[in-house]
Amino acid sequence: MTQLHILNGDAMLNAFDQTGLDGEVMVWREVLSEGPLAPTIDASFWETRQQWITGTFEDAPGSYQDMVLIELEKLSQPYDEITLWFDNDLHCQVNLLGVLQLLKDQVDLSAPGIYLVSPGAEQDSAGFKGMAQLNGDELEDLYDARLHLTEYDLTLSTEAWQKYTPNDSDALQQWISTNPFWGSLHKLKPALEAQVQRSRVGDDGLNNVERILIRLNKSGIDQRAELYEAFWNEQPVYGMGDAELDLYLDRLASRGLIQLQA
Repeated sequence: MTQLHILNGDAMLNAFDQTGLDGEVMVWREVLSEGPLAPTIDASFWETRQQWITGTFEDAPGSYQDMVLIELEKLSQPYDEITLWFDNDLHCQVNLLGVLQLLKDQVDLSAPGIYLVSPGAEQDSAGFKGMAQLNGDELEDLYDARLHLTEYDLTLSTEAWQKYTPNDSDALQQWISTNPFWGSLHKLKPALEAQVQRSRVGDDGLNNVERILIRLNKSGIDQRAELYEAFWNEQPVYGMGDAELDLYLDRLASRGLIQLQA
């Protein structure tokens, strides 16, 4: 039996290497929770993403091609099973939605079983920062409890992607409120609710993430590393890395709304 494991990020790869699980590995290195998106994932979608990623994070020319697009070519191979390893936060859940759209478009779904591995209740608690923290035995235990995604789950993921990509918080909240059943995508709802809060801008011109960072800064935290840690501890649902939080911090600092140590 041939199997593909799709891991969310290189940190997850280090943890996965401790397992005894067989199969090919594909590392998902995109950050679909930030930057421009479109309902249809086609060539123009990836061109837009490449321009935004390389420009925003000052990546070297060609790095997106090597690290993201070439890795995606693994989806063109036939597999009996595809196992998705994604955490429960917004960053991972939006990436999961993107992966599921690709699988629907590029993979003959009559052949492979598609499975989801995510943290259980015993991991999803205060202080837990993702499956990359777990050892090989713990990851194998999660693999044994993986969920077989159904046609309903795939349809739900498409509906969620179509509602997420326009960045219309009211439409997204309406869809969340009226969706009666979340199937095996049981962590998608709280992640999307966090997106609603992030995308709504108040009369002060700020969203929820920006207000939290300003409050933490005013409490006396003025070093980036300490702000990262304080934000993660308070708002693990967003799952933002250093580079993503820097987008917000740099914007706030440029407007004089926070003060950071050099």
